[in-house]
Amino acid sequence: MNERIQTSLKEQVSLLPLSPGVYQFVDRTGTVIYVGKAKSLRKRVSSYFVQSKEHSAKVRVLVRQIVEIRHIVVGSETDALLLENSLIKSLQPRYNILLKDDKTYPWIVVRREPFPRVQSTRQLLRDGSQYFGPYGSVMMQHSVLEFIREVIPLRSCKLNLSPEQIARGRYTVCLQYHLGNCKGPCIGAQSEEEYMKRVEMVVSVLKGDLRPARQYLEGEMSRAAAELRFEAAQRYKQRLDALDHYAGRSVIVSAKIVDVDVFSLLPDDDVAWCNFVRIRHGSVVGVQTVKLSTGVEGDERDMLTLAIQYMVDNVAGGELAREVIVPFLPSTTLLFDGVTFTVPKRGEKLDLLEFSRKSARIYRAEQLKNLEIRNPERHTERLMNALQKELRLDRPPRHIECFDNSNLQGSHPVASCVVFRDGKPARKEYRHFNIKTVEGPDDYASMREVVYRRYSRLQAEDGELPDLVIADGGKGQMGVIHEVLEALGLDIPIAGLAKDDRHRTSELYCGYPPLLVGVRPTSPVFHFLTSIQDEVHRFAISFHRQKRSKDFIHSELERIEGIGAKTIESLLRHFRTVEKVRAANVGELSALIGSAKARKVRDYFDGER
Repeated sequence: MNERIQTSLKEQVSLLPLSPGVYQFVDRTGTVIYVGKAKSLRKRVSSYFVQSKEHSAKVRVLVRQIVEIRHIVVGSETDALLLENSLIKSLQPRYNILLKDDKTYPWIVVRREPFPRVQSTRQLLRDGSQYFGPYGSVMMQHSVLEFIREVIPLRSCKLNLSPEQIARGRYTVCLQYHLGNCKGPCIGAQSEEEYMKRVEMVVSVLKGDLRPARQYLEGEMSRAAAELRFEAAQRYKQRLDALDHYAGRSVIVSAKIVDVDVFSLLPDDDVAWCNFVRIRHGSVVGVQTVKLSTGVEGDERDMLTLAIQYMVDNVAGGELAREVIVPFLPSTTLLFDGVTFTVPKRGEKLDLLEFSRKSARIYRAEQLKNLEIRNPERHTERLMNALQKELRLDRPPRHIECFDNSNLQGSHPVASCVVFRDGKPARKEYRHFNIKTVEGPDDYASMREVVYRRYSRLQAEDGELPDLVIADGGKGQMGVIHEVLEALGLDIPIAGLAKDDRHRTSELYCGYPPLLVGVRPTSPVFHFLTSIQDEVHRFAISFHRQKRSKDFIHSELERIEGIGAKTIESLLRHFRTVEKVRAANVGELSALIGSAKARKVRDYFDGER
C-alpha cells in the first residue's frame, strides 16, 4: 500500500462517526470486497489499520487491497446487523465467505385466516398476511412472541376455524384453554369480533403503538388488585415494565415495500447533497450520497430533477424502480418514463425517506468536518452554536449580513454589505451602495439610508432576511440599524463591533438596548466576527477606490475640449489607462478617433507638460 493511499485511508477513518452502522471496503477497481457492521464505526474500522499479531493472514491481505472506505449510519446495532445481511446478499463481497449463505432473519406473521394466528416464520410470502420484522436474532423474536402470548391470549392450534367447521361442533378444547392461554374460539366460546379486537391489539404492538396494550394491562392489573389477586397484579406490572422497554421495528427491511428507489435533497447555497437509497425485495441494497453543483438560480424542484438524472446515469445503473419516493415532485416527470413518483405523508415510505434524509445530513456533516480538519477555523456547526449562545439568539445565525461605510472627507461616499452563510462568505450576494441622500461625512445617516434600502427591497421582493445583522461600530451604529428595522416592522437580531483608540476591535455588543458580551478576544467566535468585519472593510474600501479611480479617469479625459463620452470610452477600451493615452503619438490616436480629435488630445497632454 503506497503512502498516498495510506494517508487517504487515515483521513477517511478519522472522519468516521462513533455511531452504529455498516462499513464497506472497496478495492482499486471500485468493487466492494468486504461488508461489516459496527457498534461504533470509527473504533471498529480503525482496528483494521492497527498493527496487531491477532490479525489473521486473510485480514492482512484484505487491508492491503483497500483504497476506499464507505459507510452507512443507522439507528441501532440491530439495524446494522440487518443492513449488513442485505448488502452481503446483494453485493456478494469476496471476503464475506461465511455470510454468503441464504440465511434469512425471522419475522412475525399475522396469518390471513379465520381467527388469525400469530407465528414465527422465515419465509416472506405475498399471501395477504401481515409480516413484522425482521428481528436481528431468534431470541429477540421469541421474546416478543412470548410477550404477546402472555399478554394477549390467542389460539396456537392449526385447526380450520371457518364458521362452518365451528358450527358442526367437531372440535373440543385443548390444554391451552384450560391453562388460560386460549378463550376457546374452536367451540364458539369466543366470538370472531372479540377475537379480532385482540388481534388488532397485537398488530398495534408490533407496529410500535403500545397504547391499546398498556390500557388493557393497566385495567387487568387494577382488576386483579381489587380482587386481592396480588400475584396476578404483579405479573401484569412486570408485563407493563416489559412493554415500556419494547423496541420499535426497523426501517432497514420492509415486508410491504418490495422494489422502490428513494431520493432526498439537501440544498446548501450553490450546491446540493443528494442521497439515493435502493430497495430491492424489501431490503436496502445500496445507499449513496453525492454533492452536486446546482447553479445560482435553480429552484429545489429543478435541483431534484437534475439530481435524479445524475444518479440514474452515474449511480443507479441507468434504471429506476417503477416507484420512486421523493420529498416533493420533480419539475418534470417526462424524463422518467414509466416511473411513479410518491411523496409520502406517513407510514413506512415516510420512514425510508427520513432514513435517506438522515444519510444525506450525515454525509454533509462529514464533508464539512473534512473541511474543518484542513481549516480548523471553519468548524461551522460548533461556531454557529457558539454564536447563538454568546449573542443570546433564538436560533443559529446561518445567514449573517454586515454593513460598512467608506468615504474620503465626505467625497465619493459608498457603503457595502457582505453576506455570510454557514460561516462562509457568500460573495455572489455581496452588495455595493452609492450614497444618494447624504451630503458630507455622516456615517449614521449613510448607514440609515443603506440599511433601509437593503431591507425594504428584500421585503418588497419577499427575499430571505438574515438571522443576524452586524454593525461595524458600537452602540451608535446599532441604534441606527434598530430604528430602521423597527420602522420596517422587522425583528432581526443586531450585533455591534466597537474599536478602541488604536482602531482594534475590542468589544462585542448584542441586542437592543445593546448589551456588552464578555467574549475572549482569543475565542473562535471573536475571531469569526472580526473576520466578517475585515471582509466588509475590504469590500467597501475596494469599491471606494474603484469609484474614485473611475471618477478620476473620466474627469481627466473630460477636461479635453471636443472629446465626448463615446470618444473617452473608445480610448479607454483600446489603451486601458490614461497613462497609455498620454503616451500615445498622434498616429496611434488618429487611427482610433480621427486626426482632429487626436490633435486635441495630443495638444492637451503636451500643454500639460
